[in-house]
Amino acid sequence: MTDPYRVIETPEAVPERPGGLLRPLLWLVLFISAAINAVLSTVVDSPWIGSVFGLVAVLCGAALIVHHRRNR
Repeated sequence: MTDPYRVIETPEAVPERPGGLLRPLLWLVLFISAAINAVLSTVVDSPWIGSVFGLVAVLCGAALIVHHRRNR
């Protein structure tokens, strides 16, 4: 027999975050490529080497913005 005075709350299922591993990976690549860009831009005379890592940083930033806009 059920007890009408007993309150039992069922735990709510935690919704999965879309792209759970993608966002931290993009942040990691963004920070690493920005740091390498800063170091190579000051140490190496060739601007092309640092620019490659700068481009990677910009692309990661754009991917983070797109990911945020799609999954908010």
